[in-house]
Amino acid sequence: MLNPFPRIPNYLVPPLLPPPSPIEPEPEPEPPPLSPPSTKPDHFLPSLSSLRVTSEFDSDSRVFFHKLSCKLFDNLAKLKLSFINNSKREITEPQLALFSKHLSVYYDPEEKNAVLQGSYDVNPTWHLKAALDIKAQQGEVAVIAKFADPSYAVEVSSPIPDISLPKATFRFPMGELSLEEREEDDVPKLSLNGIVKGYTLPSMGDPLDGSMSFTPSISLPTNSASFAFKRRFSPSDKLSYWYNIDTNYWSAVYKHTYDKDMKFKAGYDSEVRLCWASLWVGNEKRKGKSSPVKMKIQFMLQGSQDDINSTVILFRVKKRFQFPSLTNSSSGASSEYCFSAFDL
Repeated sequence: MLNPFPRIPNYLVPPLLPPPSPIEPEPEPEPPPLSPPSTKPDHFLPSLSSLRVTSEFDSDSRVFFHKLSCKLFDNLAKLKLSFINNSKREITEPQLALFSKHLSVYYDPEEKNAVLQGSYDVNPTWHLKAALDIKAQQGEVAVIAKFADPSYAVEVSSPIPDISLPKATFRFPMGELSLEEREEDDVPKLSLNGIVKGYTLPSMGDPLDGSMSFTPSISLPTNSASFAFKRRFSPSDKLSYWYNIDTNYWSAVYKHTYDKDMKFKAGYDSEVRLCWASLWVGNEKRKGKSSPVKMKIQFMLQGSQDDINSTVILFRVKKRFQFPSLTNSSSGASSEYCFSAFDL
């Protein structure tokens, strides 16, 4: 440990020195001007900012889902707390999460378990990531190599602490393929999985009439084939269609945009035999922190093909409040209040 006092000399009596010559006293320097107080937070509580509160209601399960989040330490980390209020006003399924650039921690108080996730960019080409379940004592480590074209990448991952062949995944613009070891009849075998999409055929016909695309795809190892079809009739009208060749299931969605804050959608899903229509008031995809809109409302009409009398009207309202920041009272933190009868 460093001694804050001057070192003791190795003699008991200091040597005699000649008397110093008289020196005229120098004038005392003027004190420096006072600097303005620092606005940087020095404690934990003053470092809280950007507080956001979100509440959602599900009419089917009759529960409220609440989420509180805020940024910490000059936006270096983010803290998120979520829980559910059931019909008995009991708090269930609490989850606490802490996010940062390289490390994320998820904690479940009921299970008394934590999951750690980390990532690190060695350089623009090599990327490392890992995950660990504390209670299960299981995890995964992975190395990702990216090419000059970011749409191409190779990932090699391996579970820990189990010792097995690593899983290799190759991603490319037309899909991805994975090679891994799986046990079939207690015999380990190499299995090839993935999805491959065909080339998109864009802008068929008159370009003034809109654009059209057709994208076929196949899944391995089931060899399940499907295709997606999209047609834009105008800047405000778009039709999307998806069909699975093996199961004959299909779905279609039509979207009409009146302006940036009003949108109409209608669709049908043959697998669940359900048709629906919805109207958005307020920008559907705009984030709360950058959106000047204070409220978003969605109305939805949903009906079953087998029982038309079971048609119901659902709605969703999202309200955002502005709370003053703890670090700077002049800046507001984005907060949202949501009431939803469904999750589309």
